[in-house]
Amino acid sequence: MTMVSRRTVAAGLLLLPGVASATPRYDAVLKRPDDPRRFSAPTYETLSAAVAAASANGTRPFRILVTKGVFDEQVVIDKPFVHLIGESRTGSIITHLAASGLTAPDGKRWGTFRTPTLFVRAPDFAARNLTIRNAFDGLAEMTKPGGLHSHDGGGPQAVALMLDKGSDRARLTEVDILSYQDTLFPDAGRSLFERCLIVGSYDFIFGAGRAFFRECEIRSLPRPVDPVDGYVVAPSTPIDQPFGFVFKDCKLTKAPGTAKGSVYLGRPWRPSSQFPDGRYGDPRFVAQTAFIDCWMDDHVAPEGWTEMWYTGKDGNPRTMLQPEEVRFSQYGSRGPGAAAFRRGRTLSAAEARAMDVRAVLDGWAV
Repeated sequence: MTMVSRRTVAAGLLLLPGVASATPRYDAVLKRPDDPRRFSAPTYETLSAAVAAASANGTRPFRILVTKGVFDEQVVIDKPFVHLIGESRTGSIITHLAASGLTAPDGKRWGTFRTPTLFVRAPDFAARNLTIRNAFDGLAEMTKPGGLHSHDGGGPQAVALMLDKGSDRARLTEVDILSYQDTLFPDAGRSLFERCLIVGSYDFIFGAGRAFFRECEIRSLPRPVDPVDGYVVAPSTPIDQPFGFVFKDCKLTKAPGTAKGSVYLGRPWRPSSQFPDGRYGDPRFVAQTAFIDCWMDDHVAPEGWTEMWYTGKDGNPRTMLQPEEVRFSQYGSRGPGAAAFRRGRTLSAAEARAMDVRAVLDGWAV
């Protein structure tokens, strides 16, 4: 076997005269119309069409090869066992541009929860070796006259990936998840992120789900305006859920221009709910996040964690929820940004060991 043929077989492609044949492990192929290659598996020009071909009651993986190219669409994964396998981690790109304060096709503002490029609403989703991106340029937007700003309720929030109601056992491996604000929204079910790159600047990993991050790079982008401070996580973990986000053996890095000490590990998000006596911050949401054995660059603030506002029962929209009132912790931090953080707990070695992947993901065998 030649070196070239070894590579094509390893990539899951069997090259025949004039035909690029997907091996049986692929059930569908996503490719651009200008891609001249032919495949033995059915081909689609949109990911939505490929997902529609999957069984609504599937019990085995429906594997979609995402070839090199930029595929611009909003996609809903509403079938179980949909697996996306990229031909190139940086060259197979699922992207869309939507931000909370921009006008959607229906004439209304998008609002944060409608912005994701990819919604997952079914169990056993998996993705490997590709990029999921929201193309909205938040930094450029905030630096231009009259641009959208984070302090505006309809601002530059732009989600790349949302794990929505119905998602469970989602597994992402070697995937780049890119945006500027509110990048990753694991809001439901259990999820595992392995050797992924997650990029953003402001609450860029947030939500109520249970997520374990293993050997991931969490990269902060600069915030020269509105305000300078950045935040890695903003969890809204339910109080009856023992774990929210746990980061193990991850690297907290920074893009050039990110100021020293300007990024907090996180702040606690308390969404509002409707009660008989009004609508206000729901006390059932008590954030949980732990960073265990993580390397941190010097952009991490020496306080570690900080407060976040919510609407109080008295109607005060600036009631502050403090890190000490929730479940924020770290253990074994190292690197230029590691410190005896002034806020949040330091776990004991036994407590850190107890936050392993099986415990966090409630027995899911991964």
